[in-house]
Amino acid sequence: MPSKPLSRRHILQSALWAMAASALGAQAQGLTGPAFEVSKWSGPVSSLSSFSLLDTSGKTWQLADWRGRAVLLNFWASWCEPCRAEMPTLQQVADLYGPERLLVLAINFKEPAARAIQFAKSTGVTMPVLLDSDGRAARQWGVKVFPTTLMLDHSGQPRQRVQGEVDWTGSAAEKLIAGLLKP
Repeated sequence: MPSKPLSRRHILQSALWAMAASALGAQAQGLTGPAFEVSKWSGPVSSLSSFSLLDTSGKTWQLADWRGRAVLLNFWASWCEPCRAEMPTLQQVADLYGPERLLVLAINFKEPAARAIQFAKSTGVTMPVLLDSDGRAARQWGVKVFPTTLMLDHSGQPRQRVQGEVDWTGSAAEKLIAGLLKP
């Protein structure tokens, strides 16, 4: 029986997982999956104080906007197949928890606003879509893989970095989010 050819998405996910596993080697910590890797935040906290991005409606989002709430900062692009694949579950988790408990911000990487808006409309994304039009925010947060989600706890402290596609409605993601919420 001939084998079924692998999809482009499967090949990209496998390559991402292999690169992450290779880079981390024996020092790997945290959770890994076939398409994502979770690591403890090790970057500078100074990225928080300089965070300021416009959303697709022209509103400016800053650190003070999310005080007291857990936050997921999801860096994505419409050309990124794993980003497109995970976006529906990211929207579902945003809807499930609500923005007062878990604020999910979808940060579009270096695409025209019109493209980000069209993507949101065509996929039913209603969470805030912020525009990182020059890539500065991604550089400040050390984002090099798409999608990357940075997880901040209810006190505003960065806790984890998730690189790769995640089913945000799954049990692994639920455990990660639970650690961010107010007790």
